Amino acid sequence: MKEVRLAYGRQGLVVRVPDDAAVISPTDLPGLPDEAAAVLDALRAPIAGPPLGDLIRSGGRVAVVFPDLTRPMPNRTVLPPLLAELERLGAGPDRVALLCATGTHRQATAPEMAELVGEEIVRRYGVHDHRSDDGAHVEVGVVDGSRVLIDPRYLEAEVRILTGFVEPHFFAGFSGGPKGVCPGLAATETILEAHSPARIAHEKATWLETVGNPVHDFVRAAVALAPPTLSVDVAINSRRQLTAVFAGPLPDGHRAACAFVERTAVQRVEGRFEVVLSTNAGFPLDRNLYQAVKGMAAAERVVTDGGTVVMAAACLDGLPAGGAFARLLAAAADRDELADGTGASEADRWQVQVLGRVLRRAEVWLHTDGLDDDEVSAAHLRPVADVTDAVAEALAAAGTRARLGVLPQGPLTVVTAAP
Repeated sequence: MKEVRLAYGRQGLVVRVPDDAAVISPTDLPGLPDEAAAVLDALRAPIAGPPLGDLIRSGGRVAVVFPDLTRPMPNRTVLPPLLAELERLGAGPDRVALLCATGTHRQATAPEMAELVGEEIVRRYGVHDHRSDDGAHVEVGVVDGSRVLIDPRYLEAEVRILTGFVEPHFFAGFSGGPKGVCPGLAATETILEAHSPARIAHEKATWLETVGNPVHDFVRAAVALAPPTLSVDVAINSRRQLTAVFAGPLPDGHRAACAFVERTAVQRVEGRFEVVLSTNAGFPLDRNLYQAVKGMAAAERVVTDGGTVVMAAACLDGLPAGGAFARLLAAAADRDELADGTGASEADRWQVQVLGRVLRRAEVWLHTDGLDDDEVSAAHLRPVADVTDAVAEALAAAGTRARLGVLPQGPLTVVTAAP
């Protein structure tokens, strides 16, 4: 037996697995020696388009968009040099609006926001924590017959700067880039269309696909109606250190970031596994069960039909309770009803749809500290107390020739199984 450290909550979780288990992780690059300098270099010499200094006009408003508390974006690394550069160029706190791109996620508490971006930034700038249901969004056009409604604070700015973290995404291809605006700053109505059951069910709505992917295609078209002036995307390693910074107008910088991340995230294996042990990459990505579906989708790529996924996700925010995700899980009779896009008019329905698809392929056993056994069972999953014991039980049930694949970083690894 050998020990493997899983990304779980803030502290991680050590489990024991057979010596022949395949442990599959992304290529972990070293952090940049001077992260602040790398951010400044990207702003002053972007991949395409003019440098930030040429974009700032006297007296104009600037909107800076950053990811919310569900993302491992190193905001406290990226925002200080960006804001300092803006201030050097004459755009200080009186001209800059900080916008937290929540999509349909909950707003941060005051302590959470201070942790997310730093107390000094909150004190000097303040933060607008976006709400998709506040009724204040402005229509900027129509995509595929649907209205595109965006937060007015973003639209009112003369200079719009997106910051984002690029990782493989299980139905949008990659995160970062245009997702900071849609769904990040979009109204619920627009987000529902971007994540419609038909789009989510499409075969190209999957990892690494950004062209011909109906989810990403909608997002890209929606954001093109009110494009950012500059997009700043970063790649990070397992220690949340910057490994690369890409700046430029969309899609140039984001496209380069996606290509960089793909080279480190994709791993290839021989055949599928009867048992896959996965995570949701630890805090903050495993903050709740809604987010943890990503780690299950990562395992889905390499688990055999009828196999078992053992999932470790802390879920300290619960399902979260009281939201659409919890209601839809409770209302669904079985995995087929989950997968069929039930509750098409409800936010978060897309995550239920993906969960149903995973469960059509494999059982999912969940180890978590944030949910009790009844809550796990009600989510159509099997609760397990000890991950090491659960893996051993699943392997024994699968037979003597069963293979185990381990994804310690969950959805940060895109595993492709050779036939």
